[in-house]
Amino acid sequence: MSKPTFAVVLSGCGVYDGSEIHEAVLTLLAIDRNGGTAQCYAPDIAQRDVVNHLTGQPAAESRNVLVEAARIARGKIKPLAEFDAKAADILIFPGGFGAAKNLCSFAVDGPEATIDSEVEKAVKAMAAAGKPIGALCIAPAILAGVLKGVELTIGSDAGTAAALEKMGARHRDTTHAQVVVDTARKVATTPCYMLDATVSQIADGADAVVKALIKLAD
Repeated sequence: MSKPTFAVVLSGCGVYDGSEIHEAVLTLLAIDRNGGTAQCYAPDIAQRDVVNHLTGQPAAESRNVLVEAARIARGKIKPLAEFDAKAADILIFPGGFGAAKNLCSFAVDGPEATIDSEVEKAVKAMAAAGKPIGALCIAPAILAGVLKGVELTIGSDAGTAAALEKMGARHRDTTHAQVVVDTARKVATTPCYMLDATVSQIADGADAVVKALIKLAD
């Protein structure tokens, strides 16, 4: 595949209540450096919560996931409701608490998590089309909730891994920049900030998972 098109699903802007910004930007960089193109999407919904990133405390305000994600995408973003699997070769989810709060409810409900309907529809459409799907950090929780039996990683946190396995996933422990590839399901995942990581290690992880997805697409 000469120039694969990635659909990048964002969940807001900021690690505690949206997309993890380093993971999102470095995913976009990895896509570009590996010869791909990216189109960002986000659901047009209210965030589950808003967190003051200076203090780590809840903020008494409301924000919209699509509007906040547009900050990362420099305004070049579409509502996830407009996603069409025919227009993308690969689907990828950067991490951050927003993936587990806004795209699904894993941060609150653990193994009983529900998946946002538009997110679930996008994942199922790509899976039905036999197209690759990737996830970084905690975002594999989304895939665990949709693709039963999928093999994936969130790193080595035993509690989180056990919760994902209760959802039906098969977890594999990994360290920095390692990728777990479920070749049958065409899914690739990497832990990123689920481990204590430097920004360079995040860049390595994003690059590794993007490369794995391109290989799956070929």
